Amino acid sequence: MDLYTIILVDDEEEVRKSIIKKIDWQEAGFRVIGDAENGEDAMEKIEVLEPDVVLTDIRMPYMDGLALAEKIRQRYPSMKVLIFSGYDDFEYAQRAIKLNVTEYILKPVNVEELTSILKKIRSNLDQEIEEKRNLNHLRENYRKSLPIIREQFFNDLVHKNLSKELAEQKLREYDIPVLGARKWVLAAIDVERGDMKESLSLHNEEELIPISVMQIVKEKLQGYCRFAIFQSSSEADMVAMAALDENNSTTGLIDVLGDICKETKRILEVPVTIGIGHSCTELSGLRESYQSSIDALGYKAIAGRGNTIYINDMEPVGNGKLEFDSMTESDLISAIKFGPADKIQAAVSRIMEKMESAKVHSRQQQVYMFGVVNSILQMIRQYDLTLEDILDGELAYMEVLGNLQKKEEFEQWLLRTGEKMNQVINRERDMTARQVIQEAKQYILDHYQDPDLSVEMICRHLHMSPAYFSTMFKKETGQAYIAYLTDLRLNKAVELLNKTDDKTYVIAAKVGYPEQNYFSYVFKKKFGVSPTKFRGAR
Repeated sequence: MDLYTIILVDDEEEVRKSIIKKIDWQEAGFRVIGDAENGEDAMEKIEVLEPDVVLTDIRMPYMDGLALAEKIRQRYPSMKVLIFSGYDDFEYAQRAIKLNVTEYILKPVNVEELTSILKKIRSNLDQEIEEKRNLNHLRENYRKSLPIIREQFFNDLVHKNLSKELAEQKLREYDIPVLGARKWVLAAIDVERGDMKESLSLHNEEELIPISVMQIVKEKLQGYCRFAIFQSSSEADMVAMAALDENNSTTGLIDVLGDICKETKRILEVPVTIGIGHSCTELSGLRESYQSSIDALGYKAIAGRGNTIYINDMEPVGNGKLEFDSMTESDLISAIKFGPADKIQAAVSRIMEKMESAKVHSRQQQVYMFGVVNSILQMIRQYDLTLEDILDGELAYMEVLGNLQKKEEFEQWLLRTGEKMNQVINRERDMTARQVIQEAKQYILDHYQDPDLSVEMICRHLHMSPAYFSTMFKKETGQAYIAYLTDLRLNKAVELLNKTDDKTYVIAAKVGYPEQNYFSYVFKKKFGVSPTKFRGAR
């Protein structure tokens, strides 16, 4: 295993050099990647180097070891902290324990003792990593999480456009017995809690009712077909996926589901409404079957509660319905937003395939295409784009409306427009990031004199998370926030040293350093001389 990394923090350079020299770091399992004179200096290096362990003195100027440990705990909770001190002070030890410091060591540091402690920490780090990588442990966690993972997969299966290969792979992996069916039918099941009489003790524990209903559903379906049951993310209490073979039919399934409605009402005194969707012969059709089962539930007001509602009874297949539904629209919008080009191509192809497969009048196809165009226009408005940028002017828009008669030309227009919008949105996203960083730079310039200026303050102003800001700031500027702020403050200090006769402590305060000694330390670290000597060299 690679060596773990460590940083040493002590205000005495001789102490740091002595510890680095005396310890056989490689034998202890570590590699020293840096050292620092105080907590402020250490935090800057920790941000860049991200060590596994920090070994720090407790008594230091500007920021002591306990303050450093507290900052590390807040920002890097998994980092190990060792504190050593020449003061056998119980109060310090108590505070260290509260900060979850790994070890508290007394000076002078004994080589054998420190080596032993480092080996113990190495062993603990090894064990932590091994536990996270341990296959048996992972399998056990996976087994415990499997019901949740299965539920998530089911919801992805009926809400997202999973490939046939991935769907089949997961169905096998999760041991869901619905593969190889002649056709599939999804049924959305709703428990009508508002219609219960509350005459049974079960009714007083509402959270148990769906479990009882699910048990009856399982018992009934087991005698008829292969199936799977899962909880819907929002639209229904639960969903049953029935896999029908040569020996069973949709009509027979409807009878079984109708029997479930009767049984739950008779035994549990709980009315249950079941919406039955269209059947499908490919796994890719499960989304449509699911959506149509939810649509069937929407006819409760017409068909009544406590019974089965078959979508074909409410919306006969023969009427040739063609609709730009929410799932197809969501696919198109997602592809245009995030790309890449092949995803846009796939989304457009699905839209056109739906038109091809629907045997409807040309007027209905035109209405469908109008729906697609309207969705594009809404995206243009949402992202504050201009029609000229996307549609090449008003003429192009009118041509689109004229081409609604021609499916082939409409497909090409939709593909070109989707790809162009993707490019413009990506460009706008990059430009927005640059604008945000420019605003951050201006905020830093306006507030660099404030000694309490922090990433958190800037992020409150910008309304974004510190982690995202830090990543974006470094990407745009090439510097971490702390390094950028330090450079700005020191450059402003140089201006004041050159142009004014202010005392060093006054200049320090003006550029955000209330502690003159720390200002001098940072200044000398950057320019190689103290502020006083820098001024004298003018």
